[in-house]
Amino acid sequence: MKQIKRFMQEEKGQGMTEYGLILGVIAIGAIAAFTAFGGALIDKVNEVRNSVFGN
Repeated sequence: MKQIKRFMQEEKGQGMTEYGLILGVIAIGAIAAFTAFGGALIDKVNEVRNSVFGN
């Protein structure tokens, strides 16, 4: 019984799990943003590059 009570009070692993979940959500959001805006972003970068280098 003592071990179960101690196990329920341990929170060291819980913090790492939360950080992992947050990192996963951020990664999914970044992938979705790059997928949605990737073409427009590449076009804008090429436009700036051509403007700077005169090509």
